[in-house]
Amino acid sequence: MPYREVSILLVEDDDIDAMGVQRALKQKKILNPVVRARNGKEGLELLQTDGVVRRPFVILLDLNMPIMNGLEMLAEIRKDPALSRSVIFVMTTSSADEDKMAAYSKHVAGYIVKSNVGEGFLNLIEMLNMYWRVVELPVDL
Repeated sequence: MPYREVSILLVEDDDIDAMGVQRALKQKKILNPVVRARNGKEGLELLQTDGVVRRPFVILLDLNMPIMNGLEMLAEIRKDPALSRSVIFVMTTSSADEDKMAAYSKHVAGYIVKSNVGEGFLNLIEMLNMYWRVVELPVDL
């Protein structure tokens, strides 16, 4: 099966974590395009602007951000018919059950606690690489 490129929208306010994700992508030789937003409001604007985040895409979403946090962004995405089917992985420092329940109630594909990732972000990137190679994503996401 031919490889189909999947874009990544990284919604992360922490520069160190964002660099960690990008470094792990480079180390694993994954060349998928990455677009970064520093808060949920900026992430929504990027998704709603045609051509900025190419389809199909996966969203890596932090929860604890200024202006619009990840749960608020997630609620807005699920209300928007054009974005409601987006594949979203929460990537956060929060291991609170109420955050997990809130995220899964909005149909996230996974909830990843940053401290559990191990080896930096390499395990996360390996999992994502396998995910989009195996799972069929609709182009009109």
